Amino acid sequence: MKIGDMKFMKRTQRDIAVAVRCFVRHKKGAAAIEFGLVAVPFIALIFAIMETALVFFAGQSLEAAVATSGRLVMTGQAQNGNWSQSQFKTQVCNTTSVLFDCANKLYVNVQNFSDFTSATATPPYNNGQLDTTKMQYQPGTQGSIVVVQLYYQWPIYVSLLSNNLSNQNGGNRLLIATAAFKNEPY
Repeated sequence: MKIGDMKFMKRTQRDIAVAVRCFVRHKKGAAAIEFGLVAVPFIALIFAIMETALVFFAGQSLEAAVATSGRLVMTGQAQNGNWSQSQFKTQVCNTTSVLFDCANKLYVNVQNFSDFTSATATPPYNNGQLDTTKMQYQPGTQGSIVVVQLYYQWPIYVSLLSNNLSNQNGGNRLLIATAAFKNEPY
Protein backbone atom coordinates (compact mmCIF):
# COMPACT_ATOMS: atom_id res chain seq x y z
CA MET A 1 0.00 0.00 0.00
CA LYS A 2 1.32 3.42 -0.90
CA ILE A 3 1.65 6.32 1.49
CA GLY A 4 -0.93 8.33 -0.46
CA ASP A 5 -3.43 5.52 -0.17
CA MET A 6 -2.92 5.36 3.61
CA LYS A 7 -3.44 9.13 3.95
CA PHE A 8 -6.62 8.84 1.88
CA MET A 9 -7.94 6.01 4.10
CA LYS A 10 -7.19 7.94 7.29
CA ARG A 11 -8.87 11.04 5.89
CA THR A 12 -11.89 8.99 4.81
CA GLN A 13 -12.17 7.37 8.22
CA ARG A 14 -11.86 10.77 9.88
CA ASP A 15 -14.53 12.23 7.57
CA ILE A 16 -16.87 9.33 8.34
CA ALA A 17 -16.30 9.76 12.09
CA VAL A 18 -17.04 13.50 11.83
CA ALA A 19 -20.19 12.82 9.82
CA VAL A 20 -21.42 10.25 12.38
CA ARG A 21 -20.75 12.69 15.27
CA CYS A 22 -22.67 15.44 13.46
CA PHE A 23 -25.55 13.06 12.75
CA VAL A 24 -25.75 11.95 16.39
CA ARG A 25 -25.69 15.53 17.71
CA HIS A 26 -28.25 16.78 15.20
CA LYS A 27 -31.66 17.17 16.94
CA LYS A 28 -33.99 18.43 14.18
CA GLY A 29 -35.58 15.06 13.32
CA ALA A 30 -35.81 13.70 16.87
CA ALA A 31 -39.52 14.49 17.26
CA ALA A 32 -40.41 12.78 14.00
CA ILE A 33 -38.45 9.67 14.94
CA GLU A 34 -39.98 9.56 18.43
CA PHE A 35 -43.47 9.98 16.97
CA GLY A 36 -42.78 7.16 14.52
CA LEU A 37 -41.83 4.85 17.37
CA VAL A 38 -44.90 5.71 19.46
CA ALA A 39 -47.53 6.18 16.71
CA VAL A 40 -48.21 2.53 15.83
CA PRO A 41 -48.86 1.32 19.42
CA PHE A 42 -50.87 4.47 20.16
CA ILE A 43 -53.12 4.06 17.12
CA ALA A 44 -53.58 0.34 17.88
CA LEU A 45 -54.58 1.23 21.45
CA ILE A 46 -57.10 3.81 20.19
CA PHE A 47 -58.67 1.22 17.85
CA ALA A 48 -58.80 -1.37 20.66
CA ILE A 49 -60.56 1.12 22.95
CA MET A 50 -63.07 2.01 20.24
CA GLU A 51 -63.77 -1.65 19.50
CA THR A 52 -64.26 -2.46 23.19
CA ALA A 53 -66.70 0.44 23.53
CA LEU A 54 -68.57 -0.76 20.44
CA VAL A 55 -68.84 -4.30 21.84
CA PHE A 56 -70.27 -2.98 25.12
CA PHE A 57 -72.71 -0.74 23.24
CA ALA A 58 -73.83 -3.69 21.09
CA GLY A 59 -74.34 -5.76 24.24
CA GLN A 60 -76.55 -3.06 25.74
CA SER A 61 -78.53 -2.80 22.48
CA LEU A 62 -79.07 -6.56 22.55
CA GLU A 63 -80.28 -6.32 26.18
CA ALA A 64 -82.82 -3.68 25.13
CA ALA A 65 -83.96 -5.90 22.25
CA VAL A 66 -84.50 -8.93 24.52
CA ALA A 67 -86.53 -6.82 26.95
CA THR A 68 -88.75 -5.48 24.16
CA SER A 69 -89.18 -8.79 22.34
CA GLY A 70 -89.62 -10.73 25.59
CA ARG A 71 -92.60 -8.54 26.31
CA LEU A 72 -94.25 -9.89 23.13
CA VAL A 73 -94.14 -13.37 24.67
CA MET A 74 -95.02 -12.27 28.19
CA THR A 75 -98.20 -10.47 27.06
CA GLY A 76 -99.27 -13.32 24.75
CA GLN A 77 -98.89 -11.45 21.45
CA ALA A 78 -96.55 -14.12 20.08
CA GLN A 79 -98.81 -16.98 21.20
CA ASN A 80 -102.06 -15.36 19.95
CA GLY A 81 -100.40 -14.61 16.61
CA ASN A 82 -99.18 -18.24 16.32
CA TRP A 83 -95.71 -16.95 15.49
CA SER A 84 -93.04 -19.39 14.43
CA GLN A 85 -89.43 -19.00 15.52
CA SER A 86 -88.58 -17.14 12.30
CA GLN A 87 -91.56 -14.78 12.72
CA PHE A 88 -90.50 -14.06 16.30
CA LYS A 89 -86.92 -13.48 15.08
CA THR A 90 -88.30 -10.97 12.56
CA GLN A 91 -90.00 -9.12 15.41
CA VAL A 92 -86.71 -9.16 17.34
CA CYS A 93 -84.88 -7.78 14.32
CA ASN A 94 -87.39 -4.95 14.08
CA THR A 95 -86.40 -3.85 17.60
CA THR A 96 -82.62 -4.08 17.17
CA SER A 97 -80.32 -1.35 15.94
CA VAL A 98 -78.42 -1.23 12.66
CA LEU A 99 -75.37 -2.68 14.43
CA PHE A 100 -76.59 -6.24 13.98
CA ASP A 101 -76.70 -8.57 11.00
CA CYS A 102 -79.99 -10.20 12.02
CA ALA A 103 -80.22 -12.60 9.12
CA ASN A 104 -76.89 -14.36 9.65
CA LYS A 105 -75.56 -13.83 13.17
CA LEU A 106 -78.55 -13.37 15.49
CA TYR A 107 -80.05 -16.47 17.10
CA VAL A 108 -83.20 -16.72 19.20
CA ASN A 109 -83.83 -19.31 21.92
CA VAL A 110 -87.19 -19.31 23.75
CA GLN A 111 -87.91 -22.00 26.35
CA ASN A 112 -90.71 -22.46 28.87
CA PHE A 113 -90.45 -24.10 32.29
CA SER A 114 -92.84 -25.14 35.04
CA ASP A 115 -91.10 -23.04 37.73
CA PHE A 116 -88.16 -20.66 38.16
CA THR A 117 -85.96 -23.25 39.86
CA SER A 118 -85.98 -25.51 36.79
CA ALA A 119 -85.27 -22.61 34.38
CA THR A 120 -81.80 -22.65 32.83
CA ALA A 121 -80.01 -20.03 30.80
CA THR A 122 -76.87 -21.93 29.83
CA PRO A 123 -75.81 -21.24 26.23
CA PRO A 124 -75.67 -24.35 24.03
CA TYR A 125 -71.97 -24.79 23.32
CA ASN A 126 -70.23 -27.52 21.35
CA ASN A 127 -66.40 -27.47 21.27
CA GLY A 128 -66.16 -23.75 21.98
CA GLN A 129 -68.76 -22.77 19.39
CA LEU A 130 -72.43 -21.88 19.70
CA ASP A 131 -74.54 -24.90 18.73
CA THR A 132 -77.40 -23.34 16.76
CA THR A 133 -79.11 -26.70 16.24
CA LYS A 134 -80.25 -26.64 19.88
CA MET A 135 -82.21 -23.39 19.55
CA GLN A 136 -85.86 -23.79 20.57
CA TYR A 137 -89.04 -21.79 20.35
CA GLN A 138 -91.48 -22.65 23.14
CA PRO A 139 -93.26 -19.46 24.25
CA GLY A 140 -95.52 -21.34 26.67
CA THR A 141 -99.00 -20.45 27.80
CA GLN A 142 -100.50 -18.23 30.49
CA GLY A 143 -98.54 -18.49 33.72
CA SER A 144 -95.57 -20.32 32.15
CA ILE A 145 -92.05 -19.42 33.19
CA VAL A 146 -90.22 -18.37 30.01
CA VAL A 147 -86.57 -17.66 29.29
CA VAL A 148 -85.89 -15.65 26.13
CA GLN A 149 -82.26 -15.56 25.00
CA LEU A 150 -80.69 -13.69 22.11
CA TYR A 151 -77.25 -14.71 20.89
CA TYR A 152 -75.12 -12.65 18.56
CA GLN A 153 -71.65 -13.53 17.26
CA TRP A 154 -69.78 -10.22 17.16
CA PRO A 155 -66.53 -10.21 15.14
CA ILE A 156 -63.41 -8.92 16.91
CA TYR A 157 -60.90 -7.17 14.62
CA VAL A 158 -58.35 -5.53 16.94
CA SER A 159 -56.90 -8.10 19.30
CA LEU A 160 -53.51 -6.45 20.06
CA LEU A 161 -51.40 -9.07 21.84
CA SER A 162 -54.04 -11.71 22.60
CA ASN A 163 -57.70 -12.59 22.17
CA ASN A 164 -58.89 -11.03 25.42
CA LEU A 165 -62.13 -9.68 23.96
CA SER A 166 -63.10 -12.79 22.01
CA ASN A 167 -64.71 -15.69 23.84
CA GLN A 168 -65.24 -18.09 20.92
CA ASN A 169 -63.04 -19.94 18.49
CA GLY A 170 -62.47 -17.91 15.35
CA GLY A 171 -62.04 -14.56 17.11
CA ASN A 172 -65.71 -13.78 17.74
CA ARG A 173 -67.36 -12.50 20.90
CA LEU A 174 -70.64 -14.18 21.75
CA LEU A 175 -73.03 -11.54 23.05
CA ILE A 176 -75.86 -12.99 25.12
CA ALA A 177 -78.98 -11.20 26.33
CA THR A 178 -81.46 -13.03 28.57
CA ALA A 179 -84.89 -12.25 29.95
CA ALA A 180 -86.71 -14.57 32.38
CA PHE A 181 -90.32 -13.91 33.31
CA LYS A 182 -93.73 -15.41 34.04
CA ASN A 183 -96.30 -15.04 31.26
CA GLU A 184 -99.22 -12.80 32.10
CA PRO A 185 -102.81 -13.95 31.84
CA TYR A 186 -103.89 -12.99 28.34
